[in-house]
Amino acid sequence: MAGTVSTSKAISTTWTFFEGDWHPGNVAIMGPRTHAAWLGSAVFDGARAFEGVAPDLERHCARVNDSARRFFLKAEVSVENWVGLVGDGRKKFDSHATLYIRPMYWAADPAPGGVRADTESTRWCLCIYESPFPPATGAAITLSPLRKPTIDCAPIDAKAGCLYPNNARAMFEANARGFDNCVLLDMLGNVAELGSSNLFIARDGVVLTPAANGAFLNGITRQRVIALLRADGAEVIETTLRYADVLAADEVFSSGNYIKVAPVTRIEERVLQPGPFYRRARALYWAYAHDGPGA
Repeated sequence: MAGTVSTSKAISTTWTFFEGDWHPGNVAIMGPRTHAAWLGSAVFDGARAFEGVAPDLERHCARVNDSARRFFLKAEVSVENWVGLVGDGRKKFDSHATLYIRPMYWAADPAPGGVRADTESTRWCLCIYESPFPPATGAAITLSPLRKPTIDCAPIDAKAGCLYPNNARAMFEANARGFDNCVLLDMLGNVAELGSSNLFIARDGVVLTPAANGAFLNGITRQRVIALLRADGAEVIETTLRYADVLAADEVFSSGNYIKVAPVTRIEERVLQPGPFYRRARALYWAYAHDGPGA
């Protein structure tokens, strides 16, 4: 039975839909015998609602279903039902609250042998909580000594919880050296992404971003930023980038669901200013969020 978990750290206002009802606070839904807590079968997605809009909500809901199938879980909640539940849950908050919307699937039980999940034990929940945008003041980045895995050794085609500890290790290492974030390379030594977001650079009037080659999750916000810039007349090239390209860039910025579009203001010891393509991308995204489909 679900219960409330006490933590030493205060959490923001949170509501979770689980097994037919909404529960307030930090609800316990994964015990120590749960396959997800023990053996990592949890997949999730993260949408945003802010200023009364929830851009690309349907795409995030569709992606969590796709991630579940890639983990052999039963994706039993339709996109329409996810969206309806989100609408119901948002009523529990102020209409203009900045929210993080997290649909999840996981396996409750292991299959015989203990490693595989019992797909018939698939559970799901929808967690919505207040999460203000951090200020887009700029990040200092460095090169991580860690690499992104390949599809034959990690489920990088899903938005899976088990993928994040490697990025967290990279960010801890970067933080210890005085940086906010870090560039992770793929196994071939090409730029993949930042530890918590997708990466863009601009050089000689052109925006460049690593091609979605399967070494990183092709973010929904990333795809939206590319489309918006191109529709606004900017040249955006998805290509192979080396770290030297990032070091030599005129400007660097990132995209991700948590902060949407943010500038990089230092790479190694080189100081950068938020550039015109960053400002253009951020303005275009905010205009889309309020006026585009799904707003």
